[in-house]
Amino acid sequence: MTHAASTHSSTDHSQVVAEADALRNSGWWIWSHPATSNHCSWSGITCNEAKHVTEISLHGYQVLLPLGELSKLNLSSLPSLNFLVLSGMGLNGSISDQIGTLTKLTHLDLSYNQLNGNIPQQMYTLTELTHLDLSGNQLTGPIPYQTGTLTELIFLHLSGNELTGAIPPEIGNIKDLVSLDLHRNLISGEIPSKLKKLKRLKCLDLSYNRLSGNIPPFLTINSDWEKLDLSHNDDLEGYSPFVHNGGKKTGAQVPTRDTTSQHTIITPLLLTLVFVTLILGLACLWWKKRKVQPEPMAIKKNGDLFSIWDYDGGIAFEDIVSATEDFDIRYCIGVGGYGSVYRAQLPTGNVVAVKKLHRSEIDEPTYLRSFKNEVQMLEEIRHRNIVKLHGYCLHNRCMFLICMYMERGSLNCMLSNEVEAVELDWVKRVNIVKNMAHALSYMHHDCTPPIIHRDISSNNIILDSKLEGFVSDFGTARLLDPSSSNQTLIAGTYGYIAPEFAYTMVVTEKCDVYSFGVVALETMIGKHPGELITSLLSSLCQDIMLRDALDSRVSLPEDLQDAKDVVFVVLLALKCIHSNPQSRPTMQQISYKLLGNIPFPKSPFYAISLHELKNQEM
Repeated sequence: MTHAASTHSSTDHSQVVAEADALRNSGWWIWSHPATSNHCSWSGITCNEAKHVTEISLHGYQVLLPLGELSKLNLSSLPSLNFLVLSGMGLNGSISDQIGTLTKLTHLDLSYNQLNGNIPQQMYTLTELTHLDLSGNQLTGPIPYQTGTLTELIFLHLSGNELTGAIPPEIGNIKDLVSLDLHRNLISGEIPSKLKKLKRLKCLDLSYNRLSGNIPPFLTINSDWEKLDLSHNDDLEGYSPFVHNGGKKTGAQVPTRDTTSQHTIITPLLLTLVFVTLILGLACLWWKKRKVQPEPMAIKKNGDLFSIWDYDGGIAFEDIVSATEDFDIRYCIGVGGYGSVYRAQLPTGNVVAVKKLHRSEIDEPTYLRSFKNEVQMLEEIRHRNIVKLHGYCLHNRCMFLICMYMERGSLNCMLSNEVEAVELDWVKRVNIVKNMAHALSYMHHDCTPPIIHRDISSNNIILDSKLEGFVSDFGTARLLDPSSSNQTLIAGTYGYIAPEFAYTMVVTEKCDVYSFGVVALETMIGKHPGELITSLLSSLCQDIMLRDALDSRVSLPEDLQDAKDVVFVVLLALKCIHSNPQSRPTMQQISYKLLGNIPFPKSPFYAISLHELKNQEM
């Protein structure tokens, strides 16, 4: 070994030791007995081949006590870090200036802690950031204008703080920004017209601030919003502050999981009455309706099925009975875990899917519990790739859910059909995997408490007319309570259940990650990957080439970008089916990776083996 090589090796070893010391001295990994173990094996730590720390991602169930001050972790000793996620970990104090030393950082999530002080200027040296989430803290001061220098950002979430001043116009320079969330702050001034430069922006939430002036026209004429919320800014003028969510505009806050009251949902009609009726009279009317509600669940009635939430039968029941000719088998399009699914075309021309719980199942506590569980879950979650619940009905004859209708059926059905499978080209297949990833990331990381689906399978991924993927069937979904053991009965579909779940009976979000990996592989190879997974667990996987594993009914990708996408999806899927749940990525990591730049393996496409992908870093 030359002197230069020896010096490099010594320096590299010293850096590894410094990184291990930084983790150990923080006191955050005391439960892992760090003094006797390799730091790369500690919970929430990911290293590269050189044992440099590249990712720190902790979640509430992985620690026993709040982490305390963020400054306990010597960030300057972690120069290779590119992923730092410490959401909801009880962190306090200010964000250290050392954050500026993490120049390789692409993902920074310190949300839902008790951090205070200003956003440090040093943060704006992190020009590789694609995701920045500081929501749910106690940060003060203005949003620095230097935010506009973070031109790689895709997500910028600063909601739920005490930020003041105006929205920096420089944010309009972040050309790839998809989601901007600044709600529940003390932000004042006008909405900058330069935000119209954000051509990729799909989600904008500026609600619950002190904004004034006219609402820029570009916000109101864009119909492609996944979410637009300008409500609760009393001094905004022009078109009324509104919520736009999934193509649906209302004049009131769309209920989410942190809504302070879930007993009443205000309809567009009631919003109009708010502005034309005396407050006292409306309050009396509301109180009267609330007193006669048969159950503490939301009610909507105005004759249009898409806004009916009819808990006691009536209009919704009669409409559905007529549209299905009293649930005639001719209208049945599938059978679910606890009922049958019917196609119903209403007099308005709208088509919906009706999931009906059979009479015999209504009397069965397990099925009834699943039905009510699905209603609860679908009422409270809203994401463009999660099936929408239009209404539900509890009637003395039957119970049913009224959901959005998916013209192309389940992913499993399409892959099983020799003709339709060809229609699913590589672009569409990759997009379906992305749809699943974003929906599950939302459930695991954007809902409080997190929601675990527990039955992700190709049967529960349904496709619309554009072959977009939607997660459905929430009958077995479960809220993840970090304070409990989360022990549960086995739920799920054989072949998709994480191996550890069968013997631990403990549900975590990593169970969904495993199931996602199976479905992602199934989407790429065109059939359930059971035999392939068995091979991957043995040395035989070295002999399996990617090109031979892919669905032969579709020509191998010729476009370079398509090839990169296919390779990366398979790589992610292989990481997700790791036998050790701690070694699997989170759905948030997967979602982020699928939105970012995708590295291509050193080997050409035709020479890539599954063994190579299995061992390659993300």
